[in-house]
Amino acid sequence: MRFQDNLQVSGGKLTPGRGSAVHAASFLRQRLVILDCELLESASELKRIWLHELLHFVWWRLGNSRRFEWEALLLAERATGELGWSAEWRKDALTEHDRLMRTRKWREYCAESFCDTGAWVATSERQSHPEVTLPSKARQSRLQWWTETIRYNSKGSNALDSSSGSRT
Repeated sequence: MRFQDNLQVSGGKLTPGRGSAVHAASFLRQRLVILDCELLESASELKRIWLHELLHFVWWRLGNSRRFEWEALLLAERATGELGWSAEWRKDALTEHDRLMRTRKWREYCAESFCDTGAWVATSERQSHPEVTLPSKARQSRLQWWTETIRYNSKGSNALDSSSGSRT
């Protein structure tokens, strides 16, 4: 993890000084998260964004069966709003074709919604953050999925352990 001033992205690449401003970027293969220095001004926002970025690594290792479960949950929601900006702008750009054909846009949305949801679950600002726009019923469904799926059993093994084919 490292901090950098003025994070911006263009064409999927960090472009300091030009492009769209972002709070952070994850580079999974390099095992690197870069956070904007501006986040150091707010501990709660730093925690929320850092958790979101960390969860990209979890999504990467989650396994297809759990990713498909997450996708099914999202498809069943049919709700507007999200639990963070990174998922919401992607959701707003989706078409029915994207959902039905599992396009790259759909899969990127699923990953971002997973990360935003996980950060929302793990922080104390569940109700008060301005980026929380998902209706209560959908929030409860996501929270239930996280509670049932992303948990530790009494032996301390993680439900995300990719070496085991079943939930623990």
